[in-house]
Amino acid sequence: MLTIYDTTGHSLLKHNETAPMTKDTVWYDLLDPTPEEDAFVERCLNISVPTRAEMREIEASSRFYQENGASYMTAFIVHNIEANVPTGSTVTFILAGNALVTVRYANPKAFQMYLQRVSKGDANCNSGAAVMIGLIESLVERKADLIQLIQDRADKIANAIFEHQGERRRGERKLDVLLKGTGAQGDTVARAQESATSLERVVHFFEVAACERNCDAKILQRIQGAEKDINSLQENMQFLSTRMNFLLDATLGMISNEQNQIIKLFSVMAVMLMPPTLVASVYGMNFEAIQEFKWAQGYHWALGLMFVSALIPYLYFRHKRWL
Repeated sequence: MLTIYDTTGHSLLKHNETAPMTKDTVWYDLLDPTPEEDAFVERCLNISVPTRAEMREIEASSRFYQENGASYMTAFIVHNIEANVPTGSTVTFILAGNALVTVRYANPKAFQMYLQRVSKGDANCNSGAAVMIGLIESLVERKADLIQLIQDRADKIANAIFEHQGERRRGERKLDVLLKGTGAQGDTVARAQESATSLERVVHFFEVAACERNCDAKILQRIQGAEKDINSLQENMQFLSTRMNFLLDATLGMISNEQNQIIKLFSVMAVMLMPPTLVASVYGMNFEAIQEFKWAQGYHWALGLMFVSALIPYLYFRHKRWL
């Protein structure tokens, strides 16, 4: 889908399809575009729109370059952050003259947030560079929201892990659930770090391109502000990464402790059953000279002896607090 916006200086209006493109046409938004839509934008701006496969290439020369006077910048972003495992996608920003082209195959909420800010008159949108920095600021804001969500989830996981020891319910699979949850949040942190690094590179390249295009000083200040915000978010994500690794180790330690408790129980029961087994083995031998062989109370004596021989190790273990 291709959506074209014209600027009025303080707001964006959807371009009339029957009207020609003018200098006020500042944003071409390609969402899951068709080949015909790509070709139309290429004719209007004399640029080459990258394909989806080209956008996924990871080398810097394929993500940040200039061609025919246009600046190409591709960022990896994380969206749908409210889900337990957010989705990742790539977005390409193309600055061509006074216009911005965005190529994307996902619909992150940051784009709607920016359009809402524009509709309220809270965002500058008189050029393609102004639109791009506005979108980047919205992406950074959503990334901050993601970090807050991960922090809240990490707090819940930590409470569940360290309160689990007092429960120990039989058949409980709580630790397995916690292990999966911790792993999922750790993966989310890794995705967020990758996205922040990618977005930081876009901002740096954007700053260079803005200087070459003699953009407004206010836009350059906003670019520098966005770069500082991304750096602060990266520090928070580094802390979160360390914390999630700690919680993962703690969960694995709890699972190991539960397994040790089970092994300990079997070991204690084996020791407790050794004396009764010895008694049963002695009275199970086929010797006629056994004194209790014809004793009327021999059976009860053997049972009582086996019970006492098992009870003594049990009481000893309880006294030592091994049980």
